Amino acid sequence: MNAMQELDRLRPIFRPIDPQMEMDNNEMIPSPRSLRTAASHLAHKMLYGHLADLRPMPTEMIDDGPKRSVYRYRPPEGVVPAGPPVLFVPPLAAPARCYDLRRGCSLAEHTVNAGRLSYLLDYGPIGYADRELGFEEWVGEVLPGAIRTVSADAGGQPVQLVGWCLGGIFALLTAAADPDLPIASVAAIATPIDTAAVRLAAPLRPIARLTGGIEAGVVGALFGGLPQPLVKRSYQLIGIDKYLLRPYKMLTNLDNREFLEQIEAIDHFTDSMLAYPGRTAEQIYRGLFKDNALAGEGLAVGGRRIRLQDVRVPVLAIAGRGDGIAPVAAVRPLRALLTGAPQVRFEVAAGGHLGVLTGRSAMRTTWVHLDRWLDEGTVRHGIRPQRREALASV
Repeated sequence: MNAMQELDRLRPIFRPIDPQMEMDNNEMIPSPRSLRTAASHLAHKMLYGHLADLRPMPTEMIDDGPKRSVYRYRPPEGVVPAGPPVLFVPPLAAPARCYDLRRGCSLAEHTVNAGRLSYLLDYGPIGYADRELGFEEWVGEVLPGAIRTVSADAGGQPVQLVGWCLGGIFALLTAAADPDLPIASVAAIATPIDTAAVRLAAPLRPIARLTGGIEAGVVGALFGGLPQPLVKRSYQLIGIDKYLLRPYKMLTNLDNREFLEQIEAIDHFTDSMLAYPGRTAEQIYRGLFKDNALAGEGLAVGGRRIRLQDVRVPVLAIAGRGDGIAPVAAVRPLRALLTGAPQVRFEVAAGGHLGVLTGRSAMRTTWVHLDRWLDEGTVRHGIRPQRREALASV
């Protein structure tokens, strides 16, 4: 009996007969093929330092204003983008590349390759000097300025906003605060509206009621906000079960390149997290968590109260089935609150807080919902091509 025949005889010992069972059961003893694949992945990582392609999608800056930079994604060769522009609105603490996690699992890459005019808002680095910045700046100045810039760059077309987490809240509040802005629609992904449904925030509410939320102001005064290391650790602790099991999961998935690439991309993402300015952190703590203002009478911003009922554009809301920060119950109330919107669509997709946006299953769930939504926007507003010379009029 030769070596190949002996290997075939022993193969059932190393692997299940059903190939699908092998894919789903990571606790099986690995097959020789999977061992070779795992060794190849480890060798590649030792030689090059990484497996994932973390290069950001190419962009060019079209605006560099106070506390905002607006970038236009460059389309691939041979693609002429057209239609209502898409503006990605990130939350503050998360790096803007949350939409561009890694090649092959990048919402920005997917949107650009689909031929859509695509843009990114970047708040830039935030430090102690920015501790007085609050919702007044983000909702009243920064995002409206970015929307006008993108609309002008796209030939005057209305802008389709795509916001994740706090970025979705910024997008909704901006649309409610100024109905004259050129906004075509809002897609809010993993955006917690009813914070009473966020179990992780439950321990904070009794403390905030007793203190009036003064502790948030103390943190802002002493540190200028929530420092980057605290923001990073908080994000990891939210998924503590997955975080603790990660070494085991990595060992049992050494032959799964896509899994290892995603882990690398998430590590890169969390290492790049930013600080929250003090005033913004205080407003989030008091307004969103203590008072649950968005689910009630609205959020007080700059001497006025902004209510979600005043949103006058179509809204898509997507919740992650495994999201601990924005659980389904915290996102679903948008259907009842957006009484002034001509259309409200609510979808539930697989994934946690980041996974629902750009996890390995997002392209089959969230991205499909978003594509359909953006296609409908193109039908409503036409497919006029980009007119870059229009930017000169901004």
